[in-house]
Amino acid sequence: MAVINRIAGFAEEMTAWRRHLHAHPELGLDCHQTAEFVVQKLRDFGVDRIETGVARSGVVAVIEGRSPGRAIGLRADMDALAMDDLTGADHASTVPGRAHACGHDGHTTMLLGAAKYLAETRNFAGRAVLYFQPAEEGPGGAQPMVEEGALDRHHVAEIYALHTLPGAPAGTFETTPGPIMAAVDTLHVNVLGKGGHGAMPHEARDPIPAAVAMVQAIQTIVTRDRDPLDDLVISVTQIHAGSADNVIPERAYLNATIRTFSEAVREMAHRRLHEVAAGVAAAHGVRAEVRIESGYPPTVNDAEATDFAVAVARDVAGADAVIADRTREMGAEDFAYMLAERPGSYLFLGQGEGPALHHPAFDFNDAVAPVGASFLARVIERALPLGA
Repeated sequence: MAVINRIAGFAEEMTAWRRHLHAHPELGLDCHQTAEFVVQKLRDFGVDRIETGVARSGVVAVIEGRSPGRAIGLRADMDALAMDDLTGADHASTVPGRAHACGHDGHTTMLLGAAKYLAETRNFAGRAVLYFQPAEEGPGGAQPMVEEGALDRHHVAEIYALHTLPGAPAGTFETTPGPIMAAVDTLHVNVLGKGGHGAMPHEARDPIPAAVAMVQAIQTIVTRDRDPLDDLVISVTQIHAGSADNVIPERAYLNATIRTFSEAVREMAHRRLHEVAAGVAAAHGVRAEVRIESGYPPTVNDAEATDFAVAVARDVAGADAVIADRTREMGAEDFAYMLAERPGSYLFLGQGEGPALHHPAFDFNDAVAPVGASFLARVIERALPLGA
């Protein structure tokens, strides 16, 4: 791998940063201690400008090149997940119920590594604009960053991001032009009946059979309303009702996640979910309150920017270590909001075998951090060449 020698030289330092971040996870928009750590490192590196408090706790840093030119953005997410850390590592989370189980500690570290190198060398013409973003796991920090002008005020022309990928060989890259990750919406249904004694169901209107029937009927949206060539996932993930063995409850609740790429499919799924819930409720003599919470849009890579990112990845990792046409997936990512505003690309970085993302035993592979940092730095140097 053509890891940048200078970045390889401070790999142990990057490992220390990453393990500190892993031990001190924060959630959502409240990544204030993480931001303080990032800001202190950026100051040590001598970056030119630092903005704090963007999207509550986000950080934006600007590094000027040796001559004027365009601005290119690089983004890393900083937040953790609300779950226990079962890594068993010496650097395991010190906060119960919080864990960096999606590798954002590694993402932040790789961008810090790129920042250190770029601030030292400045072998580019233009500006590198670095975005340390909170709340990728929810409620979403990319959208408020965009709405607060974080892209516009720095005149960012393109933007790039990496995400770690367990199961793929360490130090390899995967991406694809066009949609790479799905839109995500959330279904909430309250099924309202009439409570009563479990021994006298005829005197009640039981919401539980209606909720169960809704779960079954919802599956037909995927199998009968969708064009088989269009991607759609509707997974019912929660159903709650009742509190005692002899009481028919007043209400039941069900929840589902909806994943799409096409806006037409998204609109169809929303419409049919309302229709199915109302129809099943009427058939059971109960009432359904349906709410669909729209979430992140699909993450769509610009074709030209992705070709460029693939070329950079091949320079760093070798041609055989880059997949340029990976299958898109139904996971979601709020980097979508930034890609909706600027051309750019989102890539996965293999981290080798181990627990999957969002598993409580997941731990970022520190060995791949110099690879990711080298890729991010080379994006800047190749997109903004001196003497061009």
